[in-house]
Parts: sequence; C-alpha cells; structure tokens
Amino acid sequence: MSSRRLVIAGTGSGVGKTTFTIGIMAALQKKGYQVQGFKCGPDYIDPSYHTAVTGRVSRNLDSWMFDHETVKELLVRASTGADISIIEGVMGFYDGKSPLNDAGSTAEISVITDSPVLLIVNCASMARSVAAIVKGFQILSDKPNIIGVIANQVGSVNHYKIVKAAIEQECGIPVLGYLKRENGIDIPSRQLGLIPAIERGELNPFFDQLASLISETVDIDHIYELAKTSEIAHFSSGLFNQRPDRGVTIAVAKDAAFNFYYEENLELLRAYGASLVFFSPLNGEAVPENVDGLYIGGGFPEEFAAELSKQESVKQSIRHAVKSGMPTLAECGGFMYLTDSITDTKGKTYAMTGIIPGAVRMQEKLAALGYRDISGTPGNFIIDENQMAKGHEFHYSTFTASEEIQPAYETTGRFGKKAEGYLNGNLVAGYTHFHFASTPDLVEQWVNACVRHQQQ
Repeated sequence: MSSRRLVIAGTGSGVGKTTFTIGIMAALQKKGYQVQGFKCGPDYIDPSYHTAVTGRVSRNLDSWMFDHETVKELLVRASTGADISIIEGVMGFYDGKSPLNDAGSTAEISVITDSPVLLIVNCASMARSVAAIVKGFQILSDKPNIIGVIANQVGSVNHYKIVKAAIEQECGIPVLGYLKRENGIDIPSRQLGLIPAIERGELNPFFDQLASLISETVDIDHIYELAKTSEIAHFSSGLFNQRPDRGVTIAVAKDAAFNFYYEENLELLRAYGASLVFFSPLNGEAVPENVDGLYIGGGFPEEFAAELSKQESVKQSIRHAVKSGMPTLAECGGFMYLTDSITDTKGKTYAMTGIIPGAVRMQEKLAALGYRDISGTPGNFIIDENQMAKGHEFHYSTFTASEEIQPAYETTGRFGKKAEGYLNGNLVAGYTHFHFASTPDLVEQWVNACVRHQQQ
C-alpha cells in the first residue's frame, strides 16, 4: 500500500473539511495520482463525494465501532494500489465518544494509523489569535502529528499573510494555503438527489472547479510530500478471507432512495459465502427471482415517497418475500419503507409496503443521532439477546406503531437503553445501522438463515 496518508481535520464542524477534502482529492487526481478516500466515523454522505471524485469506493474508519487492528486492516486493504490516502475527519479534531478522552475521535484515528494531520482553521475576524488556536490543538495531546495548517475564510491575501506569519512563528509548522471568504463554495445538496446527481456526472464540473480553485491557493505538491509516513504494521485477521460458497443469494435494494451501505458490510456477506444481486425499488424493479435473503438499507425514501408509493408491483414483491419467511434486514430508510406510510414535513402521506403496522412521520429536527451498542431480542435471526454489535442511528423521523409489536433490538446510547425496531419471523427492521466488522458473527448467522430458508 502507499505510505502516503493524510488526515484532513478541522477545529470544529462546519469549518470546511469536506470542501478541502474533495478539493485536494480532485487536485491530486488532476496531477495523475490515484487517491483513496476515507471518512472518520459513521457517515454515508461524505464518502459518496470521495467515491465520485476518486473513482475508488471510499471507506469508513471508526475506532469506536472497530478495534484498532481492524481500523488498520480496513485502511491497508482499501489503500492497495493508491498513491495517497486522504482521510476526512469528523466534527472537531478531538471530538469523539467522551469529553474526557480521544476515543472515537479523528485524533485517535490519526494516531492508530500513524497519519500526518492537516488542520483546517476558520480565520474569520482573527489575526495572531489563530496561532493560539493551532497551538492549543498541538498541546492538548502529544500523540497526533499535526504537520500543517490551511486557513479558511480569510478576508484577503494580506490577512492570509498575517495569519501565516503568526502560525509559522508560534507553532513551527507550515501554513499550506487558504480559501477566501468571498469564494462562497457551496457543496451541492447533501440530501435530495445527491446519489443520482453523482451517477449522472452532474457534479463533475463542480469537482473540476473546486480542484482549480484549491490548486491556485493551496500548495498541493507540498501536501503530497508531507503526507509521506510509515508503512502500517498490521496482521490480517482473516476477516475478509473468502469462505466456501454457501449457494445463497441476497438481494440488495440499491438506488437513489436506498444507498446507505457500508462497503465492508457487502464485502463481508460475499466473504462468508453469499452472492449479492442488486435491484432498484425506485425504478420499478421487483425483488429478483431465486433469492434467499433481502437487505434494504438506509437512504432517503422520504424524498422519493411519491414514486415509491406508486410502485405497486415492487411493494407486492417485497410483501411476498417477507411473508415467505425470507431472512430480511431493513435499516433506517428500509425500515421506513416497510411501514404503512410516510408523512412528509408538509403533512402529505404516502402509502408504503404496509408490512410493519405503523406510520412514519418526518420532522425538521433530528430525532436521533449517535453510536449504539446493539443486542437482539428473542427470535432475532441476525443477532440474539446474548450478542452485542455496534452501529449508529441518524434520522429525522419518528415511528408510531398501530398495534403492539415486538422490537428487534435493545440499543444503548448516551441516553440509556431503549427497545428499537420491529421483529416478526425472519424480518428484522429498525432505525439502527449495523457495521458488520464490529461483530462478524452477524454475517454468518444471516447467511446460515438464508441456507435454512432455501432448504425449506
């Protein structure tokens, strides 16, 4: 693998990490380098941009969901054949699971992977004070290796020169470039239509424009040199080793409405002996024939509720698959799609598949966000009550059951334990997103359930 890696970190959320990450990736691509993207933490949107820019599937690195050796293994596997790996941070550099340590933070990922760090700082309305901010990030912990700074939101070239002089004198690291405040780079929508826009190539002109803009005021060649670091010493866990073919196929819903899948989840299903076949409910594609399992991931079904509600033959095929006992996992958007209806923020209601008794209502404010420890409830084919997996929740809707239902999970987050989701036979559904690398037994149990279903 390449021994050039770089973490692009920010002093806080909204400081411009994604703008600089995709801009630097695009600028490196223009210079002819193969770039591999990564995102710290549980995020599906930013990796979609990385993948579109680099042409390589971006991966998530998460030091809370995986043990540290797995973080290294995922990084090494995905970086094979790349000239440089760019790891986009999450939130502020030191923000993670707890305010008292670095667990789960971008800082921790940079240390585990021995990756140099480029720190992005919002310099608006500051001069020498910016050096105090950078200095604070340097001395809070002596473990990360902050190798340079990028100044965002500078008022003028003169303002940039002042900031650069202060940081370089007081902090002893180079300032490698800037973006001006009036550049007003707006990343295209992080929600509605993002995936189809990427697939149609509509964002390519934006990526080109951003690469040109960044190349004018950021020293890309110097960044490439500073990204040089050690080879990662790691031992293959065998997690992704190919097991014998089990002769089962899992249908995966994948389109603009359902596209939140960790690539490793799909790779692990294949590694454990299942074949995958993709279909698009949004485009009127029914559950494929001769499949033994069904996976409906997260996404934005609410944004496409009108189209999804009209696809009667698709809904019928999903009802038939679930009713037949096909081992089905529906996560977040997939869970919403299996309910009776989705009501949007304007109050308009759309009929969904009607498999789960109850209704989903969208709201403007976040309903849940955060990591989850997950255990199953009795009868759950993918995770039982004695097992624990890791995942996360992130949604703007609430579900109200219309009758008494059996939850699929018991999840624990920072606000304590709660019952979550819906379990009925071989249907496991809920707002919870799993990462199978946290507990690979789940993959084996799912594939085994598919084998049993096939043999019935």
